[in-house]
Amino acid sequence: MNSEPGNDLVPLIHKLASVMTLSEDERYAIQGLPRTRRRLGARDDISREGDRPSQCCLILEGWAYRSKMLDNGNRQILSFHLPGEIPDLQGLHLRHMDHNLSTLTECTVVFLPHNGLQALISEFPALTAELWRQTLVDAAIYRGWMTSIGQRSAAERIAHVFCELYTKLHALGLAHDYRCAIPLTQGELGDATGITTIHVNRILQSLRASGLITYKSGKLTIHDWNALTKLAQFDPAYLHLKPKAGS
Repeated sequence: MNSEPGNDLVPLIHKLASVMTLSEDERYAIQGLPRTRRRLGARDDISREGDRPSQCCLILEGWAYRSKMLDNGNRQILSFHLPGEIPDLQGLHLRHMDHNLSTLTECTVVFLPHNGLQALISEFPALTAELWRQTLVDAAIYRGWMTSIGQRSAAERIAHVFCELYTKLHALGLAHDYRCAIPLTQGELGDATGITTIHVNRILQSLRASGLITYKSGKLTIHDWNALTKLAQFDPAYLHLKPKAGS
């Protein structure tokens, strides 16, 4: 999902228009939001736990992730975020960050000042409702991840992450024919699923030997989607995506 500098809010408009009817006034108001466009390197901090941000971050290109760090240096990755998402909308209402938000890959982002967003949603209640819905979808995905970490086996957790990411990427037009780029190291995949890197490596080898997937150098090929979703007990309903025909 690419965006030229003069059209850097088009991804947000497309995302909103996919789930609601945008009036011309709403489109014009979104396009008129004050913003700052930046290019960030891979694994840069967007905001840190304890920060009091005054702006939200719209991802135009690349991947970002939320995480928590423990005093012993262990990290729990809480979610991954793709183009068109605003992963820190909660900052409009919460006074400080309770987690870290970082880039996973090189990213192009647009920073939207809180005061501009607050003026927008004050004028357009339908946009308020849709942005609120997006935070509820984030909460639904958190529940899915909590269920995985608490109740699924290690292999099921990794299968579930792959199913989720493929489904989201396909909805964005970034995955086809059960192939996609997932730029995660084995360590990052482990931090997202609560599994050691050594165990992640063993599971990936097992999934490949079983004929389910191949995952190498950040490239995922799913050889048997039905078997993978069955292993993961994957039901995409919690993603609340607009239905789309095709694989």
